[in-house]
Amino acid sequence: MSAEAGRFDAAAERGSAAAGAAADVPFRGGGFQPRRLRHVGWIGFAVLLALWQAAIGLGLLNPVFLPSPWSVAVALAHLIISGELAQNLSASLWRLLGGWAFGTFVGIVIGGAMGLSSIARSLGMPLISALFPIPKIALLPLLILWFGIGEPSKIATIGLGVFFPTAIATFSSMDAVPRNLIRMAQSFNLPVHDIITKVLLPGALPGLLAGMRISASIALLLLVAAEMIGAQRGIGVLVLTAGNLMQTDRLMAGVAILSLLGLAIGAALSACERRLLRWR
Repeated sequence: MSAEAGRFDAAAERGSAAAGAAADVPFRGGGFQPRRLRHVGWIGFAVLLALWQAAIGLGLLNPVFLPSPWSVAVALAHLIISGELAQNLSASLWRLLGGWAFGTFVGIVIGGAMGLSSIARSLGMPLISALFPIPKIALLPLLILWFGIGEPSKIATIGLGVFFPTAIATFSSMDAVPRNLIRMAQSFNLPVHDIITKVLLPGALPGLLAGMRISASIALLLLVAAEMIGAQRGIGVLVLTAGNLMQTDRLMAGVAILSLLGLAIGAALSACERRLLRWR
């Protein structure tokens, strides 16, 4: 009996030692928490520009077909000094903001209705699935017939392209909110308005903001395409004119402006995410 007790005590000691060793192991799971490495992106961008400039200097690239970063910077400076950039950029910004705001508002309304109502979902999903794949720029001639050659047709083209991804992102994000949270709110007899504003919308906000990033990129693409077809001012007109005249430095300067505009939009949306998603 004493031998069995000794074996039991030894096993208990080994178990306690193993438990202590397990307790000493540090927690190594970070939950894939992203870290803000502010300078890494800029360093990579600077290295890319340096390699580009070096390839031009060594004769590996033809500057006629791909101008050097320095030539693009000089062309951009000339556009700024002459005031041509301000005129074209202001025209493009008004179209971009108008079309994006219109498409985002309607997309959130329709997508929210689809996320809340089975009838709206049954009506909206087939229509969105049928119309979303149509290239929106192909509808520009029809929109010009409806709204004229002026600004409304361009804003409508951008808004139409923004509407579909925004509606899909809103509906999908609201549908992905865990049902147990909604049932818990209903079990506490919360009003429908409070369930929507305090459960559904906060839960859907990350997906909605991600959809806004996609829609902003689509808005930029449609902006340039619409301006190339029918406009007198705008970044798209600047790029198209420079391409027709083989002024590749001005063309790349216009592309750089669009890239900087995309970076500014992305930075604004990132600031909104940090402010609105602090609860995460």
